[in-house]
Amino acid sequence: MRYAHTVEQVRAAEAELMAGLPEGALMQRAAAGLAATCAQLLPRVYGSRVLVLAGSGDNGGDALYAGARLARRGARVRAVLLSPERVHPGGLAALRAAGGRVTEDRTEFGRADLVLDGIVGIGGRGGLRPGARPYASMDRRGPVVAVDVPSGVDAGTGEVDGVALRADVTVCFGTHKPGLLIDPGASYAGVVHLVDIGLALPQAAVTALQHPDLAALLPRPSAESDKYRRGVVGVAAGSARYPGAAVLAVAGALRGGAGAVRYAGTAAEEVVRRFPETLVSTGGPADAGRVQAWVVGPGGGDGAGDALAQALATDVPVLVDADGLTELARLGPGVLAGRSAPVLLTPHTGEAARLLAGVDGGAPPPAEELAAARLATARRLAAAYGATVLLKGSTTVVADRSGTARVNGTGTPWLGTAGSGDVLSGLTGSLLAAGLGVVDAASAAAYLHGLAGRRAARGDVPVTAMEVAAALRWAWRTVEGQAG
Repeated sequence: MRYAHTVEQVRAAEAELMAGLPEGALMQRAAAGLAATCAQLLPRVYGSRVLVLAGSGDNGGDALYAGARLARRGARVRAVLLSPERVHPGGLAALRAAGGRVTEDRTEFGRADLVLDGIVGIGGRGGLRPGARPYASMDRRGPVVAVDVPSGVDAGTGEVDGVALRADVTVCFGTHKPGLLIDPGASYAGVVHLVDIGLALPQAAVTALQHPDLAALLPRPSAESDKYRRGVVGVAAGSARYPGAAVLAVAGALRGGAGAVRYAGTAAEEVVRRFPETLVSTGGPADAGRVQAWVVGPGGGDGAGDALAQALATDVPVLVDADGLTELARLGPGVLAGRSAPVLLTPHTGEAARLLAGVDGGAPPPAEELAAARLATARRLAAAYGATVLLKGSTTVVADRSGTARVNGTGTPWLGTAGSGDVLSGLTGSLLAAGLGVVDAASAAAYLHGLAGRRAARGDVPVTAMEVAAALRWAWRTVEGQAG
C-alpha cells in the first residue's frame, strides 16, 4: 500500500522527531537520500554538471545540502538562488565549502546533467512565482529531480494553479504526499522515490493499492462455495436505445468474482444471447430475485428512475452510474437519507457537476474545475450524498463520507472510450456482491480495470470496451503473479 499524508501530518511528525535529534540531523537524512538518488541517475558523479534551483526555507536547504554531497564526490555544482535573502544559510555554506558555486546564469539549466528542483516545498500554494517560471519551459539536457514535490504542485491535493516545473523523478521524504498520486500533480512528478527518514505518522489521509494489497482483497471460492454463496450481482441497465450498455455491464460483472449475474431490463434477449450464463428477466430489480448488490443506470434511459427507486428499496449495496446518476441529480441527496446499506456513485466529472448542482440548486460547476481538484470533488460529493464516490478520470479517486480516500492510477487514456465505464460498473458490482466493502470493491475494480485497459491497448492502440472486459482475466492473474 502507498500511504500519503497531509502537510499538517508531516509537519507534526517532523517536529516530534526533531525534538529528539541533534539540530539539523533530520535535514541531513533527507539530503543523504536525495543525493544518493541523484547519484544513481547520473552516468557518473565525478565531472557531472549539477544545477540546484534553491528556494527559501528547508526545501531549498535539502537541495543545497544534497548538492554539497555531490560536489564532494567531484560533481560541478552550481546553485541559482531564487530568494537570496531567505536562502537556507547552513545549506549554502555547506555547498560553498564543498566547492559549489552560486550563479545567476539561467542557461546552466539547459547544460546541466541533472537539475535539483528545490524551489518550493510541501507548504507552497499556487504556481511558480515570476522569477522561477522561465525554468518550466526551458529545454533540458538531463533529468529534473524534485525535492519532496514538484514546484508549483499543491502537495496536499495535486492541484496546479498556474505554472509548475515538471520533474522526471520526485524524491519524497518520510511518506508520499497526496499531490504526488493525484492528477494533475501526479503527471508532473515522474517516477516517485520514497526516502525513509524515520517519521512516526498517523493514519494516512490518502492511500493507493499495489499488487499485493489487491491480491489480498480478491474473492476466492472455498471448497464449500456454490454460485449463491459466492454472491449474486444484479444488473439493471440498458434500454431500447442503449442495449449495448447492458451487455457491457454484464461482461464486467461476470469477471468480478461473484457466483452469478442477474440481469433485469429490456435488453434481456441481447444479454443472454451474448452471455447465456446470465440469469435474465425483463422486469425491474423488484422482480428479479435475491441479489447481494445492484448495479443501476448504465444506458438505462427513461427507465433508469424506476430501476433506481426499486434498487434503493432493497437492503443491499447499490452502485449508481450513468443515467442513474442523472436521475439522482434530479432527485437530490435526500432520496438516499436513512438508507442503511451502502450506496456507491461512479460519476465522471460531467456527471459530478450535475450531482453537485442537485445539491446546490444552481448551475453545474465547470467540469474542468472539478477535474483539476479531483480529491476535493470526490470528498464533497461523498459528504453531500452520504455515499461513497468513485470519481472516474486519469486518476480515479474513491472517497467515503468520512473523507477517507483511495486513489488509482493504473489506467490509460485509451480507456476514455464508449462503454468502458459500463464494464467498470459491472465489475465493481460483482466485487460488492462477492463480499468486499464498498471502498475496497471500488478501488479494486478501478485497479483491475486500469490494468485491463493497459493490456488491451498494448502497443498504444485504440481499444473497445469489450476488449477491456476480455482483458480482466489477464489483469486478475497479473495481480496474483500468474500472468505471463
